[in-house]
Amino acid sequence: MERFYLIVGHVSQLELLVPHGVRLVQLRIKDQPETEVRRQIARARDFCAVHGAQLVVNDYWQAALDLNCGFVHLGQEDMDSADFTALRRKGVRFGLSTHDETELERALSHGPDYVALGPVYETLLKQMKWAPQGLDRVRRWKQMVADTPLVAIGGLTIDRLPGVFAAGADSAAVVTDIQQAPDPEAQTRAWIKACAA
Repeated sequence: MERFYLIVGHVSQLELLVPHGVRLVQLRIKDQPETEVRRQIARARDFCAVHGAQLVVNDYWQAALDLNCGFVHLGQEDMDSADFTALRRKGVRFGLSTHDETELERALSHGPDYVALGPVYETLLKQMKWAPQGLDRVRRWKQMVADTPLVAIGGLTIDRLPGVFAAGADSAAVVTDIQQAPDPEAQTRAWIKACAA
């Protein structure tokens, strides 16, 4: 599992940042018509293929199947409608979001390629109904998921990275710290360097 996991909200951000050495990137599109969603996914798929990056499609598992994408990320609500059999049949890998032990148990029952835990810290990007999980929860999750890779997300910064990895996270998913940086490209390079250390 790549230690640096970039999350972007539009294919144009992906095209800006992936060439700096990103190897794992999630396209998380919100509030767009289906035709625009599919256009962005197809463009991101081709761009990532050229640059040797793994594209993860957030939420839109059916579009990912139709467009021959190899990886999806699903939240708890998405799991209700997702056809896991169809995903497995096509060899599509998937990661699942978790926030409490009930959700973790449910996620692990599907045999995911990774489990995400968040928000580890307070996050500015969206209103969360969960309080920050903290590093103790990261440690506990790592014990519970065993060999399944654990992705930490929510409020991560480069300064917090050593503690997150020391607590057992295999990968750090980053949204706000790059999106809101004065220079997102330089910040992406800094993250890649920090995750490689």
